[in-house]
Amino acid sequence: MTAEPVLEARDLRRRYGDTVALDGVSVTVEAGEVFGLVGPNGAGKTTLVRALTGTTSVEGTVRLFGVEPTAVDRSRVGLLPQEFAPAGRLTVRELLAYYAGLYEEARSVESVLDDVGLVEAADTWYEDLSGGQKRRACVGAALVNDPELLFLDEPTTGIDPAGRRAVWELVSSLADAGTAVVLTSHSMTEIERLSDRVGLLRDGELVAVGPPRRLVADHAGPARLVVELDTGERESADGSATASESTASTTQTVVAAASDALTAAGYTVAAGDAELAVEDVTPDEIGNAVDALDAANVAYDSLTWTEPGLEDAYLRLTGEAFEGLRQPGASVFGGDSDRQPEAASGATTEEAQP
Repeated sequence: MTAEPVLEARDLRRRYGDTVALDGVSVTVEAGEVFGLVGPNGAGKTTLVRALTGTTSVEGTVRLFGVEPTAVDRSRVGLLPQEFAPAGRLTVRELLAYYAGLYEEARSVESVLDDVGLVEAADTWYEDLSGGQKRRACVGAALVNDPELLFLDEPTTGIDPAGRRAVWELVSSLADAGTAVVLTSHSMTEIERLSDRVGLLRDGELVAVGPPRRLVADHAGPARLVVELDTGERESADGSATASESTASTTQTVVAAASDALTAAGYTVAAGDAELAVEDVTPDEIGNAVDALDAANVAYDSLTWTEPGLEDAYLRLTGEAFEGLRQPGASVFGGDSDRQPEAASGATTEEAQP
């Protein structure tokens, strides 16, 4: 007999005036599963979490442990909202003890302190903690009741890399012990690393749901090699562009020559402004692409090989770059070239200089 899902939502809809916040969203989460929710601001993530926790009204049905959210024993659910500001003049130990005191049964404060890596800061006032320590203290407050279902909204915002890894390990260990986790994050690395399944949310709709690897395989496109060409333009001492003694007289000539050489070698090529994106290139094939360029006497400044990730899947499914992150090869594929990457975002990138 199949166990009942910890969380089950069907056809959720919510409007704010003319704005559609949720448009037919359906989600299930099993015990021990980490469900990641991805989408830019305004996609409907906050409304969905509120609907799932019973803190906003929606059309459709929501069941937690088989009953409506408002009927659930609150000790079974933990919630860390994105905005959470505890009393500043409580120490971390006092803060966790306060929240533990809200439940008939709770975990020991010392074990929670250890889990979130704040044993040494236990007697420090909350207001005197670093930003990352504050966020870890908030994570601890969501864990004191040992929840069976845990909602984490941007749990590692402002946390240093070491603290972030500690939170990741904690979330993984909770899931391994049977806790169901709903995780929202702006970090694609975090989502890909922790989630068993991911929901890609845009304009109140789930455009795709599935394991991260499957979403990447089905929607992210192939690996690509981005070639930044040497177009014969150099900056002089005063910052103006000067022509070198390159055999190519114009940028267009260089781009065309490179594109022709790589196409003749059997590659699919997309041309941009002084760069090319060569589709479906494995690391072992980079040398073949270089040989084709060399044979055509095409000079290049750099090569960047990028394996697609969840961010690429989101872009291809929605036509929108994920918030705050630049797509690899953005100028070739029409992304926002002024945006800079937050992190590796799940992609693997290798660079080589000629």
